[in-house]
Amino acid sequence: MHIHILGIGGTFMSALAILARQLGHEVTGCDVNCYPPVSDLLTDQNIAWTAGYDDCQDALRADLVVVGNVIKRGMPVLEAVLNSSQRYMSGPQWIAEEVLPKYRVLAVAGTHGKTTTTSMIAHVLFEAGLEPGFLIGGVAPNFGTSARLGEGNWFVIEADEYDSAFFDKRPKMIHYHPIVAILNNLEFDHADIYPNLEAIKLQFHYYLKTVQSTGVVLKPRDDKALNEVIQKGVFCNLEEFALDGEATWRAEIVDECGSHFYVWQQNKRVAEVKWPLIGRFNVENGLAAISACHHAGVSVEVAASALGSFKPVKRRLEVKLDNHGIVVYDDFAHHPTAIAKTVEALKHSGKHQRVLVVLEFASNTMRSGIHLSSMPAALAEADLTFFLKPTQFDLEKYAQNWHSCYEMLSVSSMIVKRVADEVRKGDAVVIMSNHGFDNIHQDIVTAINRRFNE
Repeated sequence: MHIHILGIGGTFMSALAILARQLGHEVTGCDVNCYPPVSDLLTDQNIAWTAGYDDCQDALRADLVVVGNVIKRGMPVLEAVLNSSQRYMSGPQWIAEEVLPKYRVLAVAGTHGKTTTTSMIAHVLFEAGLEPGFLIGGVAPNFGTSARLGEGNWFVIEADEYDSAFFDKRPKMIHYHPIVAILNNLEFDHADIYPNLEAIKLQFHYYLKTVQSTGVVLKPRDDKALNEVIQKGVFCNLEEFALDGEATWRAEIVDECGSHFYVWQQNKRVAEVKWPLIGRFNVENGLAAISACHHAGVSVEVAASALGSFKPVKRRLEVKLDNHGIVVYDDFAHHPTAIAKTVEALKHSGKHQRVLVVLEFASNTMRSGIHLSSMPAALAEADLTFFLKPTQFDLEKYAQNWHSCYEMLSVSSMIVKRVADEVRKGDAVVIMSNHGFDNIHQDIVTAINRRFNE
């Protein structure tokens, strides 16, 4: 079968393309914005795609068109598909019909940490010999890909709350029907499709209704929004995790940076984790992964040991430069909570004297300005922040009363020059965006190397 994918450049749709290719289908696609690491991954998989939505030839000769949620009425390729009565469906529906029925599903949902936790679980199950299938919203270095069909019984999937397609406004996760469902956290995001947090909580309530009664939901004990979702009804087993106090699963952090912790199950210390990751948020992700893998049949000791060899997902505090006493990180953080946790982790890692942040307001929610009031607290521990000046609102007006140290620059090339001039030995530079950011990551690395190699 020939499958043509509209919006193939997204992390979800590119992963779907890889699974379709592994199933033996001919796969083509199109997108406007396709940048590394996704573009590199498609090239490595020999999946052909065209730029833009004007060329309709592949879509019209395909047996099936899979439509990503970036596709809107009025786009030439979509109009051609509809006018020709071509067969089409959403990406989540295709996954639900063509992939998931062969497996037991373990799904990871929540505002933050989905990609990392999904990758951790896939890695642990693989190390335990269970040969899982997986779909991850990013490239997992332990596998060198974002998706794979497994030989085992389990499929691990990142369960996104974003909508499925222009004709299906349900969240992607509603299609997956997991047996083990992790809820990492819940905050307001995706302001382009949800009016408020209450609307997202309602979708999570519907999602929990799809978990079979013999399944299990795993969640943090103290997340207020998730607790309100649970109060609406949970129809299967429920287990909670925490970093202190009473919980089914608890992590005891040994060192301040979070690279060493003990795992407690039902008030009994059962395992120890030593790994290269930092941050309390990653400890929470690791604890969620261990508890999920336990329900997939992996012993806690084996899971904890496997996490020791886990490599962070691309663009999740990914090291782009470690030279001249300077470390440059690429990080996907684009929500104030994620920004704050990432900066805090770097500040308390014991590895850096200063943390310089380079930030782009890239997501639909951030571009709307909804989270501006939370930004001073999110950046409170940053020593200096370089903003790419947004065009959608007057950031200077909002920032004039901020006490954090920042500079606002109108183009990325100016940020590159300022960072290269400012940075010194002992610094961490963390670049935060969920888009391509004009390839600023490599430009900053090049500029720093040029300055310190002169």
